[in-house]
Amino acid sequence: MPLTSPRRSALVDQVIAQLRNQITSGEWPVGARIPTEPELVELLGVARNTVREAVRALAHNGLLDIRQGSGTYVIATSELAGVMHRRFAGAEPRHIAELRSTLESSAARLAAERRTERDLVQLDALLARREEAWAGGDAEVFVAADVSLHMAVVTASHNEVLIGLYADLGDLVADWLRADVGTELHPSAHLDHARLIEAIRRGDRDAAASEAAGHPFACLGRNKAGDPLTPAGG
Repeated sequence: MPLTSPRRSALVDQVIAQLRNQITSGEWPVGARIPTEPELVELLGVARNTVREAVRALAHNGLLDIRQGSGTYVIATSELAGVMHRRFAGAEPRHIAELRSTLESSAARLAAERRTERDLVQLDALLARREEAWAGGDAEVFVAADVSLHMAVVTASHNEVLIGLYADLGDLVADWLRADVGTELHPSAHLDHARLIEAIRRGDRDAAASEAAGHPFACLGRNKAGDPLTPAGG
């Protein structure tokens, strides 16, 4: 079997790095379809085989999903996020809720201790965006706003390990919320997050942790018939 030339291997690595940067920078967000193979060839100025190898490598690492006849889609923002998505995509919703409750309550407790004025401004802005998204009635926009608010709470903990871990779980959390919320937003299903942000603002660690701990379980509030009678949107 002939060995791959170092020059070709280095070129593939460069293309992988360029494509990964498009994903991690948000230029190609989760759910987006990336440019077609011919378009990437033109954009990057490399051979078709080089693009194909790079795309396959990122698909193998869990960042991309190649769907025959449809295109290639971003499914995760990092290799670890891709691994988590594949590993836990079929997990029991209650188990995901228990994990979120553990992580988010710890983060909220730390956020109440460590939040800065900049953190509070960001939390207020994202809370307002979440409320606007709910009022707008677009379920997908609401899910994105809800996930962003929870990520901001974790960020306010100023624990880099916790922030990184939660960020890598973000795609899985979004998928889970998307399935829970469904395609329509119902007024009776709204879950208030203002109390969480206020507890963080006044530095009340116990109240912040308690509020955050309960939100993920409220997202389980659909009955067996799928009727959203209790709060959703964790």
